[in-house]
Amino acid sequence: MTTTNASTSTSTQAIYAALNGSSSTKTTATTTAEDTQTRFLTLLTTQLQNQDPLNPMDSSEMTSQLAQISTVEGVTKLNDTLNTLMSNLQASESVQAADLVGHTVLVPGSGLVLSSSVAAGGVQLDSDATTVTVTITDSNGLEVQKLSLGDLEAGTHEFVWDGKNANGTVVADGTYKVSVSAYQGDTKVKASTLQLAAVNSVITGGSELQVDVGSLGRVSMSDIKLIL
Repeated sequence: MTTTNASTSTSTQAIYAALNGSSSTKTTATTTAEDTQTRFLTLLTTQLQNQDPLNPMDSSEMTSQLAQISTVEGVTKLNDTLNTLMSNLQASESVQAADLVGHTVLVPGSGLVLSSSVAAGGVQLDSDATTVTVTITDSNGLEVQKLSLGDLEAGTHEFVWDGKNANGTVVADGTYKVSVSAYQGDTKVKASTLQLAAVNSVITGGSELQVDVGSLGRVSMSDIKLIL
C-alpha cells in the first residue's frame, strides 16, 4: 500500500511537471491551438508512462480525449478559414465600392432637389401596389404637386418631376420634400421614399463598409437601392 501511494505521488508530480513546463517564466495566459495540442499530447504521454499497472488508463476515455482535442483544433482552423474569407470579401467589396465614386445612387431619404426644372427621386415598395402617389411639398410644408406613379410591382422605382405645380406653373429651383402612399386595392402597402445622391468617397474603417453621399452623410452599402 505504501509503495502504491509513493507511485501515485510520483506520477502526479510528473504529470504536473509535463503540463506546466517552465510555468515560472510564462508571461501570457493565451496559447495557440498548436501549443494547446502539444501540451495535451505531452500530458497524455506522461499519463501513459506513469499510469498504475494495476489500474491502467481507460482506452475509451483516452479516445474521447483525443477526439476532443481534434475537435478543438478543427474548430480553430475553421475559424481561421472564415476570418480569411471575411477579409477577402471585405477587400472585394472595397474595390467594388470604389467604383461607385462619382456615380449617382438612390438611398433612403425624403429630399428632392429641383435643378433646371428637373428633379428625380425614387420609392421602395414592400409589395405590389395598384396605386402609388408621390406628394411634393415646399419648405413651408405646402403641397406643390402630386405625381401618380400608377400600378407598380414590389421593389425600387424611379420617378421624375418636371418642376411644375398643380396649376402647370414652373416653380423655383431648390430643395423640396416628398412622401409616398401606396395601396393594393383598399389595402395600404408599406412604402418609403428614396433620395438621389452622389457618391463622394468610400469609408473602409469600422465594422461595415460605408459610402459618403454628401449632405446625407454616410450610408452602408445595403442602403444603396439603385445605382444610376
